Amino acid sequence: MILEERLTAFLNSLDTGNPAWLNELEKEARETNVPVIRPETQSLLRTLIAAKQPSEILEVGTAIGFSALCMSEYASEGCHITTIEKYEKRIPVARENFRRFGKEEQITLLEGDAAQVLSCLEGPHDRPGAFDLIFMDAAKGQYPVLLPQVLRLLSDGGLLVSDNVLQDGDILESRYAVTRRNRTIHARMREYLYELKHHPALVTSILPVGDGVAVSVKREKSRTSEESGRKAEKGDPVRA
Repeated sequence: MILEERLTAFLNSLDTGNPAWLNELEKEARETNVPVIRPETQSLLRTLIAAKQPSEILEVGTAIGFSALCMSEYASEGCHITTIEKYEKRIPVARENFRRFGKEEQITLLEGDAAQVLSCLEGPHDRPGAFDLIFMDAAKGQYPVLLPQVLRLLSDGGLLVSDNVLQDGDILESRYAVTRRNRTIHARMREYLYELKHHPALVTSILPVGDGVAVSVKREKSRTSEESGRKAEKGDPVRA
């Protein structure tokens, strides 16, 4: 818990909540120990979708389809969602949930390792850089590896929303204070957050919402070139 538990409970109590069918699916997921996005993260996504009004959404990490279904509920009519999942046991469950709630036409599930799928993906209508919003919720240690392909697929002015980036507050600890089995993820997430905050193509805010959410906006190409030029004049490193 990043925020004090009582404060989080109070803020969640103000939320209008989801439709009954989404609440039912969330309850089923928690009863079977399937991780789903936290209520405060759901609220943030609803707000970002309302502000951005995306017509094409890409999700990296489907699980049983809860977050894709949640986004589909609040997206505008005609919005299409593409989601990627590699865990074989969850793929049929996600497909069944999309069918069960009448979202088969709105949500396309791609099976396979995210890095491989993203490298082959050209975006909707075979146009790179055509996704208006990308929700990153895959294996946390893979975030830095996936970032270049994600940015290739994100439209100028598009939103990259990265979940679980603060690791319940462990991200601020020394690597020696983190359990040995989590040190690689800890190091890679720190690398990822640094890249989000320093990448010339991104403007990023890291929020203590849920388990930490980074919200990044991709700059227009002309503005990215100007920013890179200024950094080069100052002698600062320019990241590709």
